[in-house]
Amino acid sequence: MDERVTRTQAALLSTLLDAIIFNCNQKTKARRNIDPQGITNLLWAMAKLVDRGQELTPELKEAVAVLLSRVNTNKDQFGAQGIANLLWATAKLVNNWEWTPQLKEAVPALLPQVNAQKANFDPQEIVSLLWAMAKLVSNGQERTPELKEALAALLPHVNAQKEQFNAQGIANLLWAMAKLLDNGELAPKLKETVATLLPQVKPLKNHFNPQEIVNLLWAMAKLVNNGQERTPELKESLTLLLHQVNAKKNQFSPQGIANLFWAMAKLADTGLEQTPAFKKAVAALVPLVSGQKTRFNPQESANLLWAMAKLLDSGQARTPGLNQAVAALMSLVNIQKAHFTPQEIANLLWAMAKLVDNGQKQTQELKKAVAALLPHMNAKKDQFSAQGIANLLWAMGKLVDSGQQWVPELITAVATMLPYVKAKIDQFIPQHIANLLWVMAKLLDIGQEQTPGLKKAVAVLLPCVQAKKTNLRPRVSPTCCGPWRNWWTTGRNGHQGSKRPWLCYCTSCTHRKTNLVPRALPTCSGPWRNWWRTGMSRPVGSQKRWLPCYPK
Repeated sequence: MDERVTRTQAALLSTLLDAIIFNCNQKTKARRNIDPQGITNLLWAMAKLVDRGQELTPELKEAVAVLLSRVNTNKDQFGAQGIANLLWATAKLVNNWEWTPQLKEAVPALLPQVNAQKANFDPQEIVSLLWAMAKLVSNGQERTPELKEALAALLPHVNAQKEQFNAQGIANLLWAMAKLLDNGELAPKLKETVATLLPQVKPLKNHFNPQEIVNLLWAMAKLVNNGQERTPELKESLTLLLHQVNAKKNQFSPQGIANLFWAMAKLADTGLEQTPAFKKAVAALVPLVSGQKTRFNPQESANLLWAMAKLLDSGQARTPGLNQAVAALMSLVNIQKAHFTPQEIANLLWAMAKLVDNGQKQTQELKKAVAALLPHMNAKKDQFSAQGIANLLWAMGKLVDSGQQWVPELITAVATMLPYVKAKIDQFIPQHIANLLWVMAKLLDIGQEQTPGLKKAVAVLLPCVQAKKTNLRPRVSPTCCGPWRNWWTTGRNGHQGSKRPWLCYCTSCTHRKTNLVPRALPTCSGPWRNWWRTGMSRPVGSQKRWLPCYPK
């Protein structure tokens, strides 16, 4: 845009903001020229400007503040459309700014009006309201009785008007349901509303734009992760959307690609079947990662690497394209190392360890990425959550166990994190406790000194085993339909240094019905027959007899 035009627009905006501030600060009501409709329109416009990148200048902040201060005094005079637009505007302002005192006052003033006007909202306003509430909650809005009443008042109207929502409305509603359910609000009613909305995806499948496809798949992954029933309608909706991913693969933004990978990894992690449509969608997106690698921000890089590790752990084939994408992301980690949050550092190191655990070679890119992250982990040591600490220590134990050199930086990182085990002891779930004790044992096994820090960590963890023994899950051995199923179908070697038990056949699945024998030894006619025919070597650590036994 021409510089003169930019300067002119800035001058006009400044003049308008000064006029708004002047009018709102008039002492007598008769001299104020801005009515309730004007307050709504101005706040909506300012929220829209800020959402599109308008700088939050002191004049703009002051104008927003004086308008918000009048929302409370005029709360009974806003119509249904005004209430919807005002809550949408406050959600946008919070998302792009902060919880100012005026916003904290305006939102509670508006929420009771939703219940009072519930019968007057049209479909678009219902969508805007639920989207706004979800966005407010995700940005720290307290779950007050007024918020819960407003939600409860709107949900029946979603069900009643389900066929009147357009494609954007359906996408925004399901996104809002997922966000609200993720924060624990009105779970049974929300799940019922989701079940009502899912059949509307099919008739509108060709009308969703790329961003809406991303939001829908993200929402469904979140919903399934939070206990939404995997109904035929949900599975059909997923299949339809995955076909759209393949058809519109070149239209997704870098953020969209990252969110799609996250959603598919989360769906695979929750046990959803990797259908042909699922595999085609992954195959269509993988080349885009390498092609757009310079456009991913640190959060997107971390999410992508985490997602690829999850997909491989859930049985995704390790294709050359996937290997290339992983290598491209590893190089990004080194470049963006100073910009990762504590959670992203934990996710990245967990992902690298999981990739190695699933056969990833310890390339120079991987070693450089690990070395780049360790100093930042030490610098942010007091900012990790309980889950982050458990994941970090598990990752370091797994990396060293898989051949990562036991370098001074790694020793320092382990020593740095051990004291935080005691500090967060009340926040660990049973899975964290099991993983942490495994790490302690593994570290000692590979030469870690029994330092006071390690002894204290073990000492605080052991009582937790006794206290939470009823919640610890028994470990499931690998089976012919588990995540290690590729070993016998592809004849792949076991992992270097693996001490896991070898495959046992399921007695409840349909795989290889002729071989349904617990822990059957490999034979010349069984599914492991290629091992002796191709002369593959025994995996390191295997205690099983390796040469085949011939059937009698």
